[in-house]
Parts: sequence; structure tokens; C-alpha cells
Amino acid sequence: MTNKELSATIGAIWRIESARVVARVARLTHDLSLAEDYAQDALLTALEVWPAKGLPDNPGAWLMTVAKRCALDHLRHQTMAASKHVELGRDLDAHSAVTEQVLAERIDASVDGDIDDDVLRLIFTACHPVLSPDARAALTLKVVGGLTTQEIARAYLKSESTIAQRIVRAKRTLAEAHVPFEMPRGAELAPRLASVLEVVYLFFNEGYAATSGNHWTRPELCDEALRLGRMLASLMPQEAEVHGLAALMEIQASRLPARVDSKGHPILLPDQDRSQWDRLLIRLGFAALARAESLPGALGTYTLQAAIAACHARAATYEETDWAQIAALYEALAQIAPSPVVALNRAVAVGMAFGPAAGLALVDALLAEPTLTHYHLLPSVRGDLLARLDRVHEARTEFERAAALTCNGRERALLLARAAACGVKTTHG
Repeated sequence: MTNKELSATIGAIWRIESARVVARVARLTHDLSLAEDYAQDALLTALEVWPAKGLPDNPGAWLMTVAKRCALDHLRHQTMAASKHVELGRDLDAHSAVTEQVLAERIDASVDGDIDDDVLRLIFTACHPVLSPDARAALTLKVVGGLTTQEIARAYLKSESTIAQRIVRAKRTLAEAHVPFEMPRGAELAPRLASVLEVVYLFFNEGYAATSGNHWTRPELCDEALRLGRMLASLMPQEAEVHGLAALMEIQASRLPARVDSKGHPILLPDQDRSQWDRLLIRLGFAALARAESLPGALGTYTLQAAIAACHARAATYEETDWAQIAALYEALAQIAPSPVVALNRAVAVGMAFGPAAGLALVDALLAEPTLTHYHLLPSVRGDLLARLDRVHEARTEFERAAALTCNGRERALLLARAAACGVKTTHG
């Protein structure tokens, strides 16, 4: 394995394992910043040791062991320092032996029976009410998802500096408030659920359509979001929106095998081989959607989006898609959760159901929306609608503008190809 290949492998391992390492160490130190520091120390040690000795059989366990050892040293130092003030006469060797045993027990102690998952515990901690909703999501995406500041900024349509400052302030606030690293209980659980669902969904979206890099999708992120979503559904069986989010992610994830070709190039929805869609995930999604719809109360945002995804999954071919139903569902979604992005998605559905002119009128009404100024999907959607109206020169300009705005290499290539092909009939994806 070349040095370049080894570095890429270590990077991939770190992306997969970092959340678990940080979460476990945070449970020991009760300090998120310290946990991140020790996890980074473990990564730096790996970068020094693995090139010389080779990859360990279980890289995740290796990283966890090194990070926990750093935490153990920290805790031992704290305990030893405190003992000097109250037990100066105690035999140091005996004290050290007891300290080692106590700290080792603390490290290996089982998690609460309510939910045996450090990563989920970390998400709820990062979503503590002491933080603003935006800070909760940004911090969790950074620490749990391992996303870069740029990726989070793209997800929130904010500047990188804004997101960076938000994350730093969030960590400081948690430390100053002495927020415990634990699952909320009773009445404290429900208010924090909305933020947790938002974070898990953003996490999933980054895997489903990567905001940057050279990969159109990042299935490992989708897999982790699915795992967390299923765990939440098991933890809170009477919460409709938990099942709604689980349904949405299951159905969306079913398309992943068909979204790229063998070389990683994107395949748009009209061109996807639906036989490659994962039927098991679709069935799981339908079951979760039925559960969400059966619970009391009005349909929530995730349940409505899951219903939209189900419309696509039920269509045997792209041409059989019930776009009128999808447009109606987006209208319902806009009533309870209005946003420029929802409005843009509704415009796509309207354009498919009632013609490109109808969709274009809705898109043009969004051109002055400040939050969409640098959102590449606005010119992308507009380019598609213009192409379908045979306004190919305008369409080419829109596709080129969209290509300039996206940070994903695969998506940029796709948009430039669509711009170049504007003289040929195009279809919406």
C-alpha cells in the first residue's frame, strides 16, 4: 500500500470511527472539547504508528484504546491532584492501585439500560436546550457526523465563519453550563427530540447528496443516520415524527444503489434503473410511514416528506409518478413548515404535474430570496424548466451558474454536461 493509499485509508477509518471515539471519551471526561482533543491525539498517534507497523486488525478498537488511555491519564492526574489536599498521609502506591481500579471500572461501565449507544447519547447532549437550535445542529454535525465546517455551512446556507463561531461558542456554553453527558429523561426528552431529528436528517442528507468532494453520495453517512433513526423509533414508539423520519430515510436510502454508475457518475431520477432500488428498505419505509400515520395528531414535516418519497417508490416507472399528489403534499408541507427550499421543491413538482411554465413561474418568484442566492439547486431547477420550454440559451446559462455554485465535483461535471447538451432535449432529475 502506497503512502497516499494508506493516508486515504486512515482518513476513511477516522471518518467512520471518530464519532464513536469522541462519544465514548466524552462519557468519561464529561467534557466535549477534551474528548475531541484525545480523539485527535489518537488519530495523530495512528498517523505515526500505522505507516511503520501496518494497519491493526481492528482500527476502531485501536483508536478507542489510545483515546481512552489519554482520558485515563487525565482522570488519574485529576484524582491524584485532588487527593494531595485531603489525603496527604495515604500511601501513594496503594492509592494509585485503587485509582487505577476505579478509573478502569468507570471506563468499562455499561451505559444506561434505556439506550446503549454512546453516539446517540452524544447527540442528545449536543442538543441540550442551553444551546440555540442552530448551534445544536451545527455542533452535532461536526462532532458526531465528522462533517467539515464548509459542509455544515452549505447545509445551512450560511458562511463558514458563522458556522465556525457557532461551534466554538456551543462547546464553550456546554462546558460552562456543566452539561452532563447523559440521555434526558421524562419530560426533558421530548423538547430535545426536534433538534435531534433535524440533526439526524441533515446527517442523512449529507450522505444522500454530498455537498462537497468528489463523491455524489456517501452511503456510510446514510447508514449511520438510518441506524440512529431506527434506534430513536425503538426508543420512542409513540412519537409519530420519529417514525416519519425513519420512513423518509429508509425510502430515500433505497435509491442509493441506482444513484451512481459503476464509475461514481450521478444518475438522475428519470434515468435510474428502479430494479436496483432496495425493496427491503422500501418495505421498511412503508411500514414506518404507516406507523407514523396511525398515531394521533396532524401529519408532521418528516411524515409528509416520507409520503412524498413513497409516491416515487410506488411508481414502477418515472412516467407513472403521481406528480399531482406530490405537488399537493408539498403544498401541505409549505403550510406547516414554510421555507424557500420547500417552495423550490414544490415548484419542481408543479412543473412536472402541470407543465414547465407553471413551475417556472413559481421558481422565478424565488429569485429575490436572499437565502437562495448561493443555492445551486435554484439555477439548476430553473435551467431544467427553461430547457423543457426550449429556451436552451437561457437554460445553458443557468446550468453553468449552478455548476459554479456547487462544491461537489461530480455534481459540477453533471451540470456542465447538461449545459453543453442544452441543444438536445433534457429531462428533469
